[in-house]
Amino acid sequence: MATKLKEVDAVIVGLGWTGGILAKELSAAGLKVVALERGGQRSTEADFQVPQVRDELRYVVRHDLMMNTQKDTITVRNNVSQDALPMRRLGSFLPGDVVGGSGVHWSGHTWRWTDMEFKIRSQYEARYGKKHIPEDMTIQDWGITYDELEPYYDKFEYVAAVSGKAGNLKGKIVPGGNPFEAPRAREYPLPALTPLLAQEMFKTAAANNGYHPFPRPSANASRAYTNPDGSRFGACQYCGHCQRFGCEANAKGSAHITVIPIAMKNPNFELRTNSWVTKVLKDSSGKRVTGVTYTNVLTGEELEQPAQMVMLCAYAINNVHLMLLSGIGRPYDPASQKGVIGKNYCYQTGAAATLFFEGKHFNPFMNAGGSSTTMDDFNANWDFDRGKHGYVGGFIVAGAFNPRCPSATGRCRAARPPGARNGRPPRRSGTTPRCRST
Repeated sequence: MATKLKEVDAVIVGLGWTGGILAKELSAAGLKVVALERGGQRSTEADFQVPQVRDELRYVVRHDLMMNTQKDTITVRNNVSQDALPMRRLGSFLPGDVVGGSGVHWSGHTWRWTDMEFKIRSQYEARYGKKHIPEDMTIQDWGITYDELEPYYDKFEYVAAVSGKAGNLKGKIVPGGNPFEAPRAREYPLPALTPLLAQEMFKTAAANNGYHPFPRPSANASRAYTNPDGSRFGACQYCGHCQRFGCEANAKGSAHITVIPIAMKNPNFELRTNSWVTKVLKDSSGKRVTGVTYTNVLTGEELEQPAQMVMLCAYAINNVHLMLLSGIGRPYDPASQKGVIGKNYCYQTGAAATLFFEGKHFNPFMNAGGSSTTMDDFNANWDFDRGKHGYVGGFIVAGAFNPRCPSATGRCRAARPPGARNGRPPRRSGTTPRCRST
């Protein structure tokens, strides 16, 4: 029998960026807020200092900051005729399992969607006709516009210390930025990160071919910064230990150094770690939530937390899983295309090529998580005609290194030119690998 606790105004399930922002804002508004996080607490001072933070075995191989697939996983299938099988090894899909969520170990890439995404069905139908979108394609407008969201994009960028270069300031195209982005009210809070050799080469090649390269915006502080809430960032050290690691310099925009500490100073807010939510509770009508049931994973104790509001702020798959377990909403059926819960989930896709240049020496382990030069000519650019190609959407092209730690680079065969031994160049003049174009 679950132990019933005192009711609060709001309970937040999952304390990453989304949960952290809500915790800060709601507790400041006077609401009594409890956050339930399945992972434990980490801090820059205790966990992400040199030398222990440079432990690649711990963070890269054993995924110390991420979901343990031996304890909790998802099932995967490519189509409805297959049996769904459990995912037992993490790849690029890296759900966080600590206070701060995946924002603790992300690379920091920070994008604004334009109305091309928010009004994707209506804009494509207006341009190409209703028959352009196949009948079995479930895309739809979001019901919200870029103009409505722009102030919140702006606020987040200034909270998270995003470094970048504006390309469209209040409708005026600015050289050096992304000319295809939607209008923004002001410049990024910090200038773009220092480019790497691979980025410079990509920029030159793209510009020479008539494209519009720009530095990818990233929540890696290019210099020391204090955000509007008083949270302090150090400058990025370009150490290469970014993706999958906590940041030793406090340069990476993360909820665990920004919104969460502010919420925790407020007496209206309470954080409970190692708390695994198993069900969202409802009243007798089934139309209103009344709280959650969760388990303390350290003691095994089951508890009930009543609340006026329940906010699911974990990863999308976790939120859907909890709603399905709780009997909330109608599950999506891919055969009939009926239902909502679980519909239209999509993960990022990409392709990469590793290039080798005679006489060029790259250091792929010296960069920031967001080090990248990108072009948007085939994504947010309406001059790129989708009609003749018969598809919806687009793609970005970038020249960069996704952070490669020293030992990972040395052992990675994909990053070696022909004839390389143990990560070293072959015995001939001037070939060193590692320009990665995605």
